[in-house]
Amino acid sequence: MVVGIPQLRAFVAVVDAGGFGAAADRLGISQSAVSHAVAALERATGSPVLTRHGRPTLTRFGEQILDHARTVLASVAAITALAEDGDGRPRGALTIAAPPTICHGLLPELVLRWRAEFPEVAVSLYEGEDDEVAGWLEGGTADLAVLIDPPAPPDGSALVGSDRFHAVLRTDHPLAAEPTVDLADLADDDFLLSAGGCERQLQELHRMAGVPFRPAHRIRQLSTLFAMVRSGVGVSVVPGLAAGMAGAELVLVPLSQSLTRTLVLTGPLHRPWHPAARALVEAALAVPPPLAGRLRRAAPASGARRHPGIPEPARSTESLD
Repeated sequence: MVVGIPQLRAFVAVVDAGGFGAAADRLGISQSAVSHAVAALERATGSPVLTRHGRPTLTRFGEQILDHARTVLASVAAITALAEDGDGRPRGALTIAAPPTICHGLLPELVLRWRAEFPEVAVSLYEGEDDEVAGWLEGGTADLAVLIDPPAPPDGSALVGSDRFHAVLRTDHPLAAEPTVDLADLADDDFLLSAGGCERQLQELHRMAGVPFRPAHRIRQLSTLFAMVRSGVGVSVVPGLAAGMAGAELVLVPLSQSLTRTLVLTGPLHRPWHPAARALVEAALAVPPPLAGRLRRAAPASGARRHPGIPEPARSTESLD
């Protein structure tokens, strides 16, 4: 059995892009070439890796080999980067995954710095929920990620921020002008939960306030959450980095229950880092991020691996060329 790198690259591209046509656009080859490469992988392994009815989905065997395929491609990219590193300058293409509030409130400043310092590095941003981000990093979809309160980040990680929680209120809410808000004082309002992450922290905040955690609505998208608060459906609690996303007619008021989340920029725990990834993390250590004091290194780590399914990130691309 001979499995080629182009076959694995086509297979992973179809999974990440969500289709053969989109994978062809991403790889810069024809759709027919992508289809032939995936078919060649299936002939070499003797098993189908994708279903082809409608949107391609992973077969059971495809799920089993996806992480391995990503690891191979990441290793090839790292070897290529090292081979081209004749002048010691970081280069290559990196994918960074982070939750929406981090993509909005923290990464733009870092991307601008990386663009200036590393013109030969191209960065793509993947936006996803907290668990998705961790899965993409360990599964090989992302080379770097900003993780929320990781229990044991790898050595060499950077603590790039800390973020406290705020109540989201309409500007005409009776408590909107207060310097802080006690969560217990919002018990008469319907509570709207952002289901994209931070649920564990929100449960802890309710415990600290001595009020039951009973979300009236669970909402995935922050834009929808803010629209519902704006319409008077209820109130919510979000990280402070979401402040610039709330829009008109809403205010974010710090909670009197003080609970912060730590934001750690890190590479994968169970596979080698891309050579350029370490350079970007080192550069991040020199940037004072929003809502955080000086950056410092996170502690060395060990931990369990997470396994992603088929990622469907909301993806934006920032080229550092």
